[in-house]
Amino acid sequence: MENLIVLKDIVVKFDGEQVLNSINLEIRDKEFITLLGPSGCGKTTTLRIIGGFVEANEGDIFFDGVRINDVPPYKRQVNTVFQKYALFPHLNVFENIEFGLKIKKMPPKERSAKVKEMLELVGLKGFERRSIDQLSGGQQQRVAIARALVNRPRVLLLDEPLGALDLKLRKEMQTELKRIQQSTGITFIYVTHDQEEALTMSDRVVVMKSGNILQIGTPQDIYNEPINAFVADFIGESNIIPGIMRTDYHVEFAGNSFECVDTGFDPDQLVDVVVRPEDIKVVEADEGMISGVVKSVIFKGVHYEMLVEGAGEDWLIHSTVASEPGTLIGMNILPNDIHIMDREEEPVLSEQKEDGNED
Repeated sequence: MENLIVLKDIVVKFDGEQVLNSINLEIRDKEFITLLGPSGCGKTTTLRIIGGFVEANEGDIFFDGVRINDVPPYKRQVNTVFQKYALFPHLNVFENIEFGLKIKKMPPKERSAKVKEMLELVGLKGFERRSIDQLSGGQQQRVAIARALVNRPRVLLLDEPLGALDLKLRKEMQTELKRIQQSTGITFIYVTHDQEEALTMSDRVVVMKSGNILQIGTPQDIYNEPINAFVADFIGESNIIPGIMRTDYHVEFAGNSFECVDTGFDPDQLVDVVVRPEDIKVVEADEGMISGVVKSVIFKGVHYEMLVEGAGEDWLIHSTVASEPGTLIGMNILPNDIHIMDREEEPVLSEQKEDGNED
């Protein structure tokens, strides 16, 4: 896919504090890309830069190869869906979706056809005359999405649009948003602090912290090969253990030697070792590479979460079979399930200071 949007060396300062630190980002046409990170990391500011609601202090933004720094929001081929949907309470569902088309002075017959198409797309056929206050939160969100899409923008910006929904509805809407994006072919740029949302919906994920981009990749890449301890811990649960990379394919941690699949480190280099909870195999105590005592067990529905103390570390384990607290167990870790990272505080794609305080 070709790049549709390019952010180049973007710096943003609010009240003298730098909240985006010379970030560079390429967004492809027709992809679903998610900006993921904790509050204050700069993800919403990045979205607003693309929408034209925030002006960069330095750097350039390109849309289809054309510099658009000075192009106002209403002239950009971009629409936005916010967490607060900002629907018009005095208009019904049809009229809310139709509003932008009326502003464009589109003929009534053409407006009606486009609104009906959007109602079909978002699963609200038959709700045309329903008032907004008669809709559930999920239905209101669908109206907001339909209103944003009816003008067929090249890009849809979504700023934590599922934040007001309950857990079950959030999961349903994750699937719906991905379906809508695929069926329309519109580029979706999504902002969230929820790693499950990012992994579920995205073609690529951009992990941010303190105004910097730490890592960009597919959900599988981000989850399986995190660049540092922050990414590993933010994208799902992890056991992060200090270790020493003795040679290629050979690492020591937790008082033991392990084979791994990583290469390219210096001999005896200090590293961080990431092992996902689901990748630790529970065996009999005398059969394990590491042994430990089960401290607690919590039933999570699809698995048990066990906290195990062993080899000077606390280990988080996800298993379909639980061991009783106080039991001595063995733990095995296969080479493919060991992920090695440089032990450094915060490797980033930008060298500037990290004191941003905006989302």
